[in-house]
Amino acid sequence: MAARSKARKRALDLLYASELRGESAAEALDRAIEQGEGPTNDYTSELVRGVVDHQARIDEVLAAYSEGWTLDRMPVVDRNVLRLGIFELLFVDDVPDAVAVSEAMALVRDLSTDESPPFVNGVLGAVVRNKVREQGTARDER
Repeated sequence: MAARSKARKRALDLLYASELRGESAAEALDRAIEQGEGPTNDYTSELVRGVVDHQARIDEVLAAYSEGWTLDRMPVVDRNVLRLGIFELLFVDDVPDAVAVSEAMALVRDLSTDESPPFVNGVLGAVVRNKVREQGTARDER
């Protein structure tokens, strides 16, 4: 598994666990680092902090493209994989769109339900198709 793929998996683990605990993912990351259990790849921290910093905008985009699904109704894994994917699509310039989508798909295939891959692919595909509009709004918030 490539280093960035591992970083995405670790970021997902942190986002997922912190959500279940009802705590900030940034605080969970900081605690893991303080306890010597932090990620070995800096990209994990970049992903977690990026999702936390831009979560309001990410969730707005996610809600807009997840037709028929509220954020609360989505499986926790799917919601956080989508947050990671949308973050990479809109805020990380050195990750090609196809890679962001492919990596998100790999995570949900491995960790979520059989219904999750088509859903995640559909949402991220819609974000990619409307990226210029969404990215313009997202960049205004940087």
